[in-house]
Amino acid sequence: MKITNDIRYVGVNDHEVDLFEGQYAVPNGMSYNSYVILDEKIAVMDTVDIHFTHEWLDNIAEVLGDRKPDYLIVQHMEPDHSANIQNFMRIYPDAKIVANNKTFVMISNYFANMDISDRKVIVDNGEVLHLGKHDLTFVFAPMVHWPEVMVTYDSRDKVLFSADGFGKFGALDVSEPWDDEARRYFIGIVGKYGAQVQALLKKASALDISIICPLHGPVLTENLGHYIELYNTWSSYESESDGVLIAYTSVYGNTRKAVELLADKLRAKACPKVVVCDLAREDMAKAVENAFRYGKIVFATTTYNADIFPFMKQFIDHLTERNFQNKTVGFIENGSWAPLAAKVMKEKLASCKNLTYLDTSVKILSAVKEENIAQLEAMANELCRDYIALSAESANKNDLSALYRIGYGLYVVTSNDGRKDNGLIVNTVTQVSDNPVRIAVNINKANYSHHVIKQTGIMNVNCLSVEAPFSVFENFGFQSGRNTDKFANVETVRSDNGLVLLSKYVNAAMSLKVEEYVDLGSHGMFICSVTEARVISDKDTMTYTYYQNNVKPKPETEGKKGFVCKICGYVYEGDELPEDFICPLCKHGAADFEPIG
Repeated sequence: MKITNDIRYVGVNDHEVDLFEGQYAVPNGMSYNSYVILDEKIAVMDTVDIHFTHEWLDNIAEVLGDRKPDYLIVQHMEPDHSANIQNFMRIYPDAKIVANNKTFVMISNYFANMDISDRKVIVDNGEVLHLGKHDLTFVFAPMVHWPEVMVTYDSRDKVLFSADGFGKFGALDVSEPWDDEARRYFIGIVGKYGAQVQALLKKASALDISIICPLHGPVLTENLGHYIELYNTWSSYESESDGVLIAYTSVYGNTRKAVELLADKLRAKACPKVVVCDLAREDMAKAVENAFRYGKIVFATTTYNADIFPFMKQFIDHLTERNFQNKTVGFIENGSWAPLAAKVMKEKLASCKNLTYLDTSVKILSAVKEENIAQLEAMANELCRDYIALSAESANKNDLSALYRIGYGLYVVTSNDGRKDNGLIVNTVTQVSDNPVRIAVNINKANYSHHVIKQTGIMNVNCLSVEAPFSVFENFGFQSGRNTDKFANVETVRSDNGLVLLSKYVNAAMSLKVEEYVDLGSHGMFICSVTEARVISDKDTMTYTYYQNNVKPKPETEGKKGFVCKICGYVYEGDELPEDFICPLCKHGAADFEPIG
């Protein structure tokens, strides 16, 4: 397979494997990817599983013709990628191995009788290998998902050789959607190492990447932003999809009956997706994947030997092992004489961060009764509160308790210029009267939204909750809506005025109509009536202090001299900061910078 003029695919497909790494079902097989870079010097990127030695060597020989490789670059030492190092070195005795120190230690462990003392090229993080036209930069990626892992960037063809990153289950000669099997692969294999993946994504963001070549799955050449955004979501443990997973075990069918009743109630209350998983029968890796995918989960099981049913215990162990967090959690328990399941499950989840437990729980004594049906109704209402509030049909659009969410917080104000939706971050929203109700919103005149709202006379104020990640502030605060579509490729929910309501990270939203405008010099004050008000969740409002202390990344100033932006953390290195300097990230001026140290 030709990837670029100089890069060829020489990997193999495995349809004999039934369990990858001895535990993950792979009905469509696996690919073990390897690549050849043809230049003045030739580099082979990684080997393949030991069962495909000859097929792989044949693929290399076909690409090379009469030439010989100069280097074997080893990015990752798992045997499905490294098993043929010794076979390669026997066939190509003049080639050298390029790897880091940790990799060479592992090579000596796997191949104790292979003498490569005069054929080692040890590279450091950031070091460059020159092949001719192609310069390969090695970027260390420890614990993604082994300690020796590194990725390689080819600056000529803008190719990132991403090791196990951006891989998926499935052979390359089978057509299937990327997202599902890549998600199951990531959560199962790399899920524990979210922080390390985040660090690698940060490094990768500085590179101009046109092609991603992973060690499993297809070469990615189009819509790379989609794959990178999914990796950012998965590795930051944010929920990818709205919906509720109900994971259950049932011995005699009574717990299953409760689960089915709850699922029906959720579907009737505008829940966008209800996934029901029988842990005794479904692929455990799929169940774990869905637990990370959806924002809400209900655990339903029986008390069993003063503990919980084994499949539920195994399921929760898989979750905690992979840093399960940032979810809304509910419990359904069953027991004939001493129900303990909810208590045990909550204890097993105690190490998980940022779990919000429902006020409602369901306790079944042997069989479902009327009181359990009422509990299930209450649980469904609690789980669907935000979905109902965002539904055009079922929302209470006159819930003026939404005004109680206004404080010295942070908000996303949405508008539309007639061509596209826009949004910006503001921190000055105030209720100025209650008869009639009037809301004042201050917006800097330099912002495009100020111009749009003056023209249209309408806006929506979305009250951010403490769940909002830094990416929200990057999207709505660090770029202009005049030249950026901040809602590109985003499914939107709209209020009756036609403007966007944020479907995530908000606890309330209001639609406003401008009644008066006050010129405040650098800012304009829009005094507005409320045409619609919705309460979406009970999460606390994001205050400016909370943002500074808990959301905004700490600037990397160690060893640097200069000035740091108090808004986004951008570091300007230099003895003097120009008076007219504008932060390239958040677009704030020199007044919002402070000296480092």
